[in-house]
Amino acid sequence: MFEPRLYERLEKGVVKCQACSWKCKIQPGQTGVCGVRKNEGGKLNLLVYGRPVSINIDPIEKKPLYHFLPGSKILSLGTVGCNLKCSFCQNWEISQNREVSGGRMGPEEVVNLAAENKIPSMAFTYNEPTIWTEYAVEIMKLAKKKNIYGVYVSNGYMSKETLDYVEGYIDAYNIDLKGFSDKYYREICRARLEPVLKNIREIYKRKKWLEITTLIVPKKNDSKEELKKMAEFIYSVSPFIPWHLSAFHPDYKMMDWERTKEEKVLEAIEIGKKTGLKYVYGQETFCPKCGTRVVARQGFWVWENKVIKGRCFKCGYKMEGIWE
Repeated sequence: MFEPRLYERLEKGVVKCQACSWKCKIQPGQTGVCGVRKNEGGKLNLLVYGRPVSINIDPIEKKPLYHFLPGSKILSLGTVGCNLKCSFCQNWEISQNREVSGGRMGPEEVVNLAAENKIPSMAFTYNEPTIWTEYAVEIMKLAKKKNIYGVYVSNGYMSKETLDYVEGYIDAYNIDLKGFSDKYYREICRARLEPVLKNIREIYKRKKWLEITTLIVPKKNDSKEELKKMAEFIYSVSPFIPWHLSAFHPDYKMMDWERTKEEKVLEAIEIGKKTGLKYVYGQETFCPKCGTRVVARQGFWVWENKVIKGRCFKCGYKMEGIWE
Protein backbone atom coordinates (compact mmCIF):
# COMPACT_ATOMS: atom_id res chain seq x y z
CA MET A 1 0.00 0.00 0.00
CA PHE A 2 1.25 3.47 -0.88
CA GLU A 3 -0.57 6.34 0.79
CA PRO A 4 -0.43 9.38 -1.52
CA ARG A 5 -0.18 12.95 -0.27
CA LEU A 6 -2.85 14.61 -2.39
CA TYR A 7 -5.98 13.94 -0.35
CA GLU A 8 -7.71 14.82 2.90
CA ARG A 9 -9.77 12.78 5.34
CA LEU A 10 -13.41 13.65 5.92
CA GLU A 11 -15.98 12.30 8.36
CA LYS A 12 -17.23 8.69 8.47
CA GLY A 13 -14.17 7.31 6.71
CA VAL A 14 -14.70 9.32 3.53
CA VAL A 15 -11.66 10.83 1.81
CA LYS A 16 -11.45 13.72 -0.63
CA CYS A 17 -8.88 13.27 -3.39
CA GLN A 18 -7.06 16.43 -4.49
CA ALA A 19 -5.12 15.13 -7.47
CA CYS A 20 -7.36 16.45 -10.23
CA SER A 21 -10.22 18.83 -10.89
CA TRP A 22 -12.88 16.24 -10.01
CA LYS A 23 -11.90 16.40 -6.30
CA CYS A 24 -13.65 13.05 -5.79
CA LYS A 25 -15.19 12.28 -2.41
CA ILE A 26 -14.50 8.58 -2.09
CA GLN A 27 -16.40 6.20 0.16
CA PRO A 28 -14.56 3.31 1.91
CA GLY A 29 -13.83 0.51 -0.54
CA GLN A 30 -14.40 2.73 -3.58
CA THR A 31 -12.11 4.48 -6.07
CA GLY A 32 -12.31 7.90 -7.65
CA VAL A 33 -13.20 8.53 -11.29
CA CYS A 34 -9.69 7.47 -12.31
CA GLY A 35 -10.05 3.97 -10.86
CA VAL A 36 -6.58 3.92 -9.27
CA ARG A 37 -6.96 6.04 -6.12
CA LYS A 38 -8.85 3.89 -3.63
CA ASN A 39 -10.23 4.48 -0.14
CA GLU A 40 -9.05 1.59 1.99
CA GLY A 41 -10.10 1.87 5.62
CA GLY A 42 -10.33 5.66 5.57
CA LYS A 43 -6.94 6.10 3.92
CA LEU A 44 -6.26 6.71 0.24
CA ASN A 45 -4.17 4.10 -1.55
CA LEU A 46 -2.47 4.75 -4.90
CA LEU A 47 -2.96 1.35 -6.52
CA VAL A 48 -0.55 1.95 -9.41
CA TYR A 49 2.44 3.17 -7.40
CA GLY A 50 5.48 1.41 -8.86
CA ARG A 51 3.32 -0.45 -11.40
CA PRO A 52 3.99 0.92 -14.90
CA VAL A 53 2.36 -1.08 -17.70
CA SER A 54 4.26 0.67 -20.47
CA ILE A 55 7.83 1.95 -20.46
CA ASN A 56 9.76 2.87 -23.60
CA ILE A 57 12.58 4.98 -24.94
CA ASP A 58 11.06 7.40 -27.46
CA PRO A 59 12.16 10.34 -29.59
CA ILE A 60 11.00 13.42 -27.70
CA GLU A 61 9.13 14.59 -30.81
CA LYS A 62 6.66 11.75 -30.20
CA LYS A 63 5.25 13.41 -27.07
CA PRO A 64 5.00 15.78 -29.05
CA LEU A 65 7.57 18.33 -27.89
CA TYR A 66 9.31 20.29 -30.64
CA HIS A 67 10.99 23.05 -28.62
CA PHE A 68 12.31 20.97 -25.73
CA LEU A 69 15.63 19.21 -26.39
CA PRO A 70 14.75 18.44 -30.04
CA GLY A 71 16.31 15.31 -31.47
CA SER A 72 16.90 13.80 -28.03
CA LYS A 73 15.57 10.60 -26.48
CA ILE A 74 13.07 10.53 -23.62
CA LEU A 75 12.13 7.71 -21.25
CA SER A 76 8.34 7.37 -21.30
CA LEU A 77 6.21 5.48 -18.80
CA GLY A 78 2.55 5.12 -17.90
CA THR A 79 0.17 3.07 -15.77
CA VAL A 80 -3.50 2.11 -16.07
CA GLY A 81 -6.41 4.47 -15.35
CA CYS A 82 -7.59 7.93 -16.40
CA ASN A 83 -9.78 10.73 -15.07
CA LEU A 84 -11.38 11.31 -18.51
CA LYS A 85 -13.30 8.94 -20.75
CA CYS A 86 -12.59 10.18 -24.26
CA SER A 87 -14.53 8.26 -26.89
CA PHE A 88 -11.60 8.49 -29.33
CA CYS A 89 -8.85 7.46 -26.89
CA GLN A 90 -5.89 5.91 -28.69
CA ASN A 91 -4.49 4.37 -25.49
CA TRP A 92 -7.82 3.08 -24.21
CA GLU A 93 -6.46 -0.42 -23.47
CA ILE A 94 -4.56 1.05 -20.54
CA SER A 95 -6.29 4.37 -19.82
CA GLN A 96 -9.73 2.79 -19.45
CA ASN A 97 -8.40 -0.34 -17.79
CA ARG A 98 -9.20 -0.67 -14.07
CA GLU A 99 -7.31 -3.92 -13.52
CA VAL A 100 -4.04 -2.97 -11.86
CA SER A 101 -1.25 -4.86 -13.56
CA GLY A 102 2.31 -4.37 -14.64
CA GLY A 103 5.59 -5.37 -13.08
CA ARG A 104 7.05 -3.73 -10.02
CA MET A 105 9.34 -0.84 -10.86
CA GLY A 106 10.31 1.55 -8.11
CA PRO A 107 11.60 5.09 -8.63
CA GLU A 108 15.26 4.08 -8.35
CA GLU A 109 14.91 1.46 -11.10
CA VAL A 110 13.21 3.96 -13.41
CA VAL A 111 15.91 6.58 -12.89
CA ASN A 112 18.71 4.04 -13.29
CA LEU A 113 17.24 2.98 -16.63
CA ALA A 114 17.30 6.58 -17.85
CA ALA A 115 20.80 7.21 -16.50
CA GLU A 116 22.25 4.00 -17.94
CA ASN A 117 20.98 4.97 -21.39
CA LYS A 118 22.12 8.60 -20.98
CA ILE A 119 18.60 9.90 -21.50
CA PRO A 120 18.22 13.58 -20.51
CA SER A 121 14.48 13.58 -19.74
CA MET A 122 11.56 11.37 -18.78
CA ALA A 123 7.91 11.69 -19.69
CA PHE A 124 4.96 10.65 -17.57
CA THR A 125 2.54 9.77 -20.34
CA TYR A 126 0.45 7.09 -22.14
CA ASN A 127 -2.33 7.45 -19.57
CA GLU A 128 -3.03 10.53 -17.40
CA PRO A 129 -0.03 11.17 -15.08
CA THR A 130 -2.03 13.49 -12.80
CA ILE A 131 -3.70 10.48 -11.20
CA TRP A 132 -0.35 9.00 -10.15
CA THR A 133 1.46 12.25 -9.46
CA GLU A 134 3.06 11.01 -6.23
CA TYR A 135 4.80 8.17 -8.10
CA ALA A 136 6.05 10.64 -10.72
CA VAL A 137 7.39 12.99 -8.04
CA GLU A 138 9.20 10.20 -6.18
CA ILE A 139 10.88 9.31 -9.48
CA MET A 140 11.81 12.92 -10.17
CA LYS A 141 13.27 13.45 -6.69
CA LEU A 142 15.98 10.99 -7.71
CA ALA A 143 16.08 12.04 -11.37
CA LYS A 144 16.84 15.66 -10.50
CA LYS A 145 20.00 14.52 -8.70
CA LYS A 146 21.16 13.24 -12.08
CA ASN A 147 20.08 16.42 -13.93
CA ILE A 148 17.22 14.66 -15.73
CA TYR A 149 14.24 16.77 -16.82
CA GLY A 150 10.63 15.82 -16.06
CA VAL A 151 7.74 16.06 -18.56
CA TYR A 152 3.96 15.68 -18.15
CA VAL A 153 1.91 14.71 -21.21
CA SER A 154 -1.52 15.48 -19.82
CA ASN A 155 -5.18 16.16 -20.50
CA GLY A 156 -4.83 19.28 -18.37
CA TYR A 157 -7.40 18.22 -15.77
CA MET A 158 -5.05 18.43 -12.80
CA SER A 159 -5.74 20.41 -9.62
CA LYS A 160 -3.85 23.41 -8.29
CA GLU A 161 -2.67 21.13 -5.49
CA THR A 162 -1.02 18.88 -8.06
CA LEU A 163 0.65 21.82 -9.82
CA ASP A 164 2.00 22.93 -6.45
CA TYR A 165 3.15 19.39 -5.63
CA VAL A 166 5.11 18.92 -8.87
CA GLU A 167 6.75 22.35 -8.67
CA GLY A 168 10.49 21.92 -9.09
CA TYR A 169 10.12 18.45 -10.60
CA ILE A 170 8.17 18.88 -13.85
CA ASP A 171 9.90 21.16 -16.35
CA ALA A 172 7.70 20.85 -19.44
CA TYR A 173 4.12 20.03 -20.33
CA ASN A 174 2.24 19.01 -23.41
CA ILE A 175 -1.44 19.62 -22.72
CA ASP A 176 -4.29 18.29 -24.84
CA LEU A 177 -6.76 21.01 -25.73
CA LYS A 178 -9.36 18.61 -27.07
CA GLY A 179 -11.87 21.15 -28.28
CA PHE A 180 -13.27 24.55 -27.40
CA SER A 181 -16.83 23.95 -26.29
CA ASP A 182 -18.08 22.62 -23.00
CA LYS A 183 -20.57 20.51 -24.96
CA TYR A 184 -17.71 18.72 -26.76
CA TYR A 185 -15.89 18.05 -23.49
CA ARG A 186 -19.05 16.76 -21.80
CA GLU A 187 -20.19 14.52 -24.65
CA ILE A 188 -16.86 13.21 -25.97
CA CYS A 189 -14.55 13.34 -22.94
CA ARG A 190 -17.00 13.21 -20.00
CA ALA A 191 -15.34 16.31 -18.55
CA ARG A 192 -15.51 20.11 -18.66
CA LEU A 193 -13.57 22.66 -20.67
CA GLU A 194 -12.88 25.40 -18.12
CA PRO A 195 -10.49 23.45 -15.82
CA VAL A 196 -8.27 22.76 -18.83
CA LEU A 197 -8.19 26.42 -19.89
CA LYS A 198 -7.45 27.47 -16.31
CA ASN A 199 -4.55 25.03 -16.04
CA ILE A 200 -3.03 26.06 -19.37
CA ARG A 201 -2.97 29.66 -18.14
CA GLU A 202 -1.55 28.59 -14.78
CA ILE A 203 1.21 26.39 -16.23
CA TYR A 204 2.35 29.22 -18.49
CA LYS A 205 2.20 31.65 -15.58
CA ARG A 206 4.51 29.35 -13.63
CA LYS A 207 7.06 29.66 -16.46
CA LYS A 208 7.13 25.98 -17.38
CA TRP A 209 7.77 25.07 -21.00
CA LEU A 210 4.35 24.43 -22.55
CA GLU A 211 3.16 22.97 -25.84
CA ILE A 212 -0.45 22.21 -26.76
CA THR A 213 -1.92 19.41 -28.88
CA THR A 214 -5.35 19.22 -30.53
CA LEU A 215 -6.72 16.10 -32.19
CA ILE A 216 -8.99 17.26 -35.00
CA VAL A 217 -12.12 15.09 -35.06
CA PRO A 218 -14.35 15.45 -38.15
CA LYS A 219 -17.76 17.02 -37.48
CA LYS A 220 -16.97 17.31 -33.77
CA ASN A 221 -14.33 19.99 -33.20
CA ASP A 222 -13.18 20.83 -36.74
CA SER A 223 -15.29 23.83 -37.66
CA LYS A 224 -13.40 26.97 -38.65
CA GLU A 225 -15.12 28.82 -35.80
CA GLU A 226 -14.00 26.36 -33.13
CA LEU A 227 -10.45 26.10 -34.48
CA LYS A 228 -10.23 29.89 -34.53
CA LYS A 229 -11.44 30.09 -30.92
CA MET A 230 -8.76 27.60 -29.87
CA ALA A 231 -6.08 29.56 -31.70
CA GLU A 232 -7.28 32.83 -30.16
CA PHE A 233 -7.23 31.34 -26.68
CA ILE A 234 -3.67 30.06 -27.11
CA TYR A 235 -2.63 33.45 -28.50
CA SER A 236 -4.17 35.17 -25.47
CA VAL A 237 -1.85 33.12 -23.23
CA SER A 238 1.18 33.53 -25.51
CA PRO A 239 1.68 33.62 -29.29
CA PHE A 240 4.86 31.59 -28.76
CA ILE A 241 3.20 28.42 -27.41
CA PRO A 242 3.65 25.67 -30.02
CA TRP A 243 0.32 24.23 -31.20
CA HIS A 244 0.36 20.69 -32.59
CA LEU A 245 -2.54 19.70 -34.82
CA SER A 246 -3.05 16.01 -35.43
CA ALA A 247 -5.47 13.91 -37.47
CA PHE A 248 -8.07 11.61 -35.92
CA HIS A 249 -8.19 7.96 -36.89
CA PRO A 250 -10.96 5.56 -35.79
CA ASP A 251 -10.37 4.06 -32.35
CA TYR A 252 -12.07 2.88 -29.16
CA LYS A 253 -15.76 3.94 -29.25
CA MET A 254 -15.45 5.83 -32.53
CA MET A 255 -14.40 3.00 -34.81
CA ASP A 256 -17.08 3.92 -37.36
CA TRP A 257 -16.05 7.58 -37.52
CA GLU A 258 -14.32 9.05 -40.57
CA ARG A 259 -10.64 9.92 -40.59
CA THR A 260 -9.47 13.53 -40.62
CA LYS A 261 -8.49 14.66 -44.10
CA GLU A 262 -5.09 16.24 -44.65
CA GLU A 263 -6.75 19.37 -46.04
CA LYS A 264 -8.49 19.95 -42.70
CA VAL A 265 -5.20 19.77 -40.79
CA LEU A 266 -3.63 22.22 -43.24
CA GLU A 267 -6.65 24.51 -42.86
CA ALA A 268 -6.25 24.43 -39.07
CA ILE A 269 -2.55 25.24 -39.37
CA GLU A 270 -3.38 28.23 -41.55
CA ILE A 271 -6.00 29.43 -39.05
CA GLY A 272 -3.42 29.25 -36.28
CA LYS A 273 -0.87 31.22 -38.27
CA LYS A 274 -3.40 33.88 -39.30
CA THR A 275 -4.37 34.27 -35.65
CA GLY A 276 -0.77 35.20 -34.91
CA LEU A 277 0.63 32.01 -33.42
CA LYS A 278 4.35 31.75 -34.19
CA TYR A 279 4.72 27.96 -34.03
CA VAL A 280 1.91 25.89 -35.54
CA TYR A 281 2.67 22.27 -36.45
CA GLY A 282 2.97 20.53 -38.96
CA GLN A 283 6.50 19.34 -38.67
CA GLU A 284 9.07 22.00 -39.54
CA THR A 285 10.14 24.87 -37.29
CA PHE A 286 10.68 28.32 -38.81
CA CYS A 287 12.30 31.33 -37.20
CA PRO A 288 9.49 33.79 -36.36
CA LYS A 289 11.74 36.75 -37.16
CA CYS A 290 13.38 35.91 -40.50
CA GLY A 291 11.24 32.98 -41.62
CA THR A 292 14.15 30.61 -42.19
CA ARG A 293 13.60 26.91 -41.57
CA VAL A 294 15.68 26.03 -38.52
CA VAL A 295 14.46 22.50 -37.71
CA ALA A 296 13.43 19.88 -40.28
CA ARG A 297 11.64 16.70 -39.22
CA GLN A 298 10.52 13.51 -40.88
CA GLY A 299 7.88 11.84 -38.75
CA PHE A 300 9.30 11.80 -35.22
CA TRP A 301 12.90 12.23 -36.35
CA VAL A 302 14.92 15.44 -36.61
CA TRP A 303 17.23 15.40 -39.62
CA GLU A 304 18.30 19.05 -39.50
CA ASN A 305 18.60 21.36 -36.50
CA LYS A 306 20.09 24.80 -37.09
CA VAL A 307 19.17 26.31 -33.76
CA ILE A 308 22.61 27.20 -32.40
CA LYS A 309 22.76 27.76 -28.64
CA GLY A 310 19.05 28.52 -28.68
CA ARG A 311 19.29 31.03 -31.54
CA CYS A 312 18.39 31.07 -35.23
CA PHE A 313 21.59 30.34 -37.17
CA LYS A 314 20.76 33.04 -39.73
CA CYS A 315 19.47 36.10 -37.88
CA GLY A 316 20.37 35.28 -34.26
CA TYR A 317 16.77 35.41 -32.98
CA LYS A 318 16.47 33.74 -29.57
CA MET A 319 14.08 30.88 -30.22
CA GLU A 320 11.46 30.14 -27.58
CA GLY A 321 12.04 26.80 -25.85
CA ILE A 322 14.73 24.72 -24.14
CA TRP A 323 17.16 23.70 -26.83
CA GLU A 324 20.11 22.12 -25.00
